[in-house]
Amino acid sequence: MVMNAADLRTKSEDELKDELLNLRKEAFNLRFQAASGQLENTARVNRVRKDIARVKTILGERTGAAAQAAAS
Repeated sequence: MVMNAADLRTKSEDELKDELLNLRKEAFNLRFQAASGQLENTARVNRVRKDIARVKTILGERTGAAAQAAAS
C-alpha cells in the first residue's frame, strides 16, 4: 500500500507516530529478510523507506508550525 501525503495529513499526530513505529518495524523485518536471503519483494524496502520519510516530514512540518505559532 503506497501512502500519499494527502492521506497522511488527515491523520492526527498520535496516528502518525503509530504509523511511523509500524513502518520502522517493517523496515527492520525487511532488512532482516534481506540479510538472510528470504526477501522476495526487494522494491518494498525502498517503498517503506520513502513512507517513513513522508511521515517524518509531516511530523516535522507540524512541529515547526507549532513552534512558529508559539513564538509569535
